[in-house]
Amino acid sequence: MMNALICLAVLLVPAAAAGEEVLVWFGTYTRPGTGSEGIYTARFDTDRGRFSEPVLAASARNPSFLAAHPRLPILYAVSEVSGSDGKPAGAVTAFELDERTGRLEDRGAASSGGAGPCHLAVDPAGTMLLVANYGGGSVACLGLATDGRLAPIVSGERGSGLLQHEGDRSGEPGVDPTRQANPHAHSVDLLPGRDAATRQVVVCDLGLDRVFVHRCQADRATLEPGTSAATAAGAGPRHFALHPDGMRGWCVNELDLTVTGFEWDGDELIPRQTLSTLPPDAADRRGCSGAEISVHPAGRFLYTSNRGHDSIAMFRIAAAGPALEFLGAEPARVKTPRHFAIAPGGRFLVAAGQDSGSVTVFAIDQATGRLSVVGESLTVPAPVCVLFRP
Repeated sequence: MMNALICLAVLLVPAAAAGEEVLVWFGTYTRPGTGSEGIYTARFDTDRGRFSEPVLAASARNPSFLAAHPRLPILYAVSEVSGSDGKPAGAVTAFELDERTGRLEDRGAASSGGAGPCHLAVDPAGTMLLVANYGGGSVACLGLATDGRLAPIVSGERGSGLLQHEGDRSGEPGVDPTRQANPHAHSVDLLPGRDAATRQVVVCDLGLDRVFVHRCQADRATLEPGTSAATAAGAGPRHFALHPDGMRGWCVNELDLTVTGFEWDGDELIPRQTLSTLPPDAADRRGCSGAEISVHPAGRFLYTSNRGHDSIAMFRIAAAGPALEFLGAEPARVKTPRHFAIAPGGRFLVAAGQDSGSVTVFAIDQATGRLSVVGESLTVPAPVCVLFRP
């Protein structure tokens, strides 16, 4: 699995007051040579856009994506590995956080149900956690106890918490045979629900060139297959971002460096537009791939990251519908921007360089959406995950 799997995750939180310092956690990839030991913590000044020096919050193995409980002082991290407890599956770990220091204490792990878990999400009610398994080509739902601890994936007469994607290419691999010979679930996100009991879950599958909408029974922590929308052959849908109005969304396509816009009618995603994430003069795309996507909290701008080209693509969002206008690509000032995040308050964008071991902060022009670099880069070993907390 290429370095596409290394994730940087950010929890968007309510706007911070001017000058407030918020806790931040950095997930990392702990492969040999990175010097990383797990999850790091620091503080972020929401007025100046600067970080304090990071310190180790908890030792962990390949914590490549993080999420937070909506009410409790609990963080969750995937362990992006191909085997856990002697089984061909990765794991998810719950950590209790110290609100004063940012340190994390292990509160137990559970199997992700498949190899290479790379993305996760917690529902707003704090009753379940969803995880995408890239290597296993599956998505899993784990129940959460009242104290935030993880329950194992259920399986029985009332349904299963593990949903395996199946190839639909009539036995033929995708356009990229090295990446698309099998299903590869790469992200999982929740759509606005019609009721609390049944939630709809968006899963981007890079291997199948499809964006799925599955159904989740929250009270039972079970999953059922639903509808799906196809991207272009060989696009490789990776991550998804929903507009604040809940009626439109976009996926960034890793393999062909595009972004596809969808309308959401409450039952299915309808593709409407696909644009390049690279400027017209970027003729040489060798070694380049799309990575992260995020909508500004105000809903006027959208951003994606380009690895290899090492840039952040900027788009203006139409007043209605999923149409985008390409504004340009700002140099990321880091190597391999696997992920970026919009900080609390919407004034700054944080880009993490997986291969440069650095994090760079950009100011966001609130009128134009354009980026400008702020200060010096922060040194973090193999930074691949950033989580903000008020």
